[in-house]
Amino acid sequence: MDNQKDVREHVIDLLERGNAHIGIDGAIKGLSKENRGIKPDHLPYSIWQLVEHLRIAQYDIVEFSRNPEYQSPQWPDGYWPKELAPKNDEAWEKCINQIHKDHQDMIDMVSDSNIDLYQPFPHGNGQTLLREAMLIADHNAYHVGQIVVLRRMLGDWK
Repeated sequence: MDNQKDVREHVIDLLERGNAHIGIDGAIKGLSKENRGIKPDHLPYSIWQLVEHLRIAQYDIVEFSRNPEYQSPQWPDGYWPKELAPKNDEAWEKCINQIHKDHQDMIDMVSDSNIDLYQPFPHGNGQTLLREAMLIADHNAYHVGQIVVLRRMLGDWK
């Protein structure tokens, strides 16, 4: 019997539905290609940079959670792209697909009743799968909210 079943269900619900916020797909739905790479005045990033940062950070969290040999990128440069816009539509789609894949990989790990959500990783400093899953939910919600605000600033939000 999985004594962490209820916690798993709550965390998966948070990761899948968000409940109180929109997800990445909703935030980028209908976004014009031209606005992917515009950096509004007084802001340090474009929508592309936010989406790519979200991908890099989520990948980092997932890989840290499952691979003791994984080495994180250098902070902050390794987590933020320098390019304002994706090279092409293929780069954009590849980024979005990777976000979906890594997100699902975290859900799969949380769903696995053979993994103790509270057990600290031997290769970490006290991090647990529960903490890393909640970090993804929190981090993604924060940056997805920024994407929505940028779209509003650019007049590209319905």
